[in-house]
Amino acid sequence: MGFIYESGSAQSFISTSDLFKRSDTNSKTGKLNIIQDPAIDTLIGRYIMANQNLYNEKHYYGMEGWRIQIYSSSNRNAREEANKVRAEFISKFPDTFSDILYAEPGYFKVRVGNFRTKAEATKLFLIISKSFPDAYLVPDFISFPDLNQK
Repeated sequence: MGFIYESGSAQSFISTSDLFKRSDTNSKTGKLNIIQDPAIDTLIGRYIMANQNLYNEKHYYGMEGWRIQIYSSSNRNAREEANKVRAEFISKFPDTFSDILYAEPGYFKVRVGNFRTKAEATKLFLIISKSFPDAYLVPDFISFPDLNQK
């Protein structure tokens, strides 16, 4: 009940039960038996491989998600404008993540938030779009969200 994939000539086996193994040996913990179609292991293995490739390309851990883009320009003074827009955003929404990105051939973009789903992003987008009317939702590679924080 494993997953086999090829990367060149190397083979790896990924099993869902391996993902949930515990290293502690507390006698008060239970046992988890996973009974599922072997195709699930295939899907999980592909997802893991895709995220490993994203880590290698971007050099940080994360996942596919959504952000709100509030600024994009390639003007001569786009860097300064992007910094001003980000500063304005931070003053209005200090608890929301924001970042300035550079994209070839000379675009500076300000993207905000780290949302796992488009629905999560839409909630804040409706509020942000009142202050930044040119804002729109974009799929992006986001940092892993803190699931313990509400």
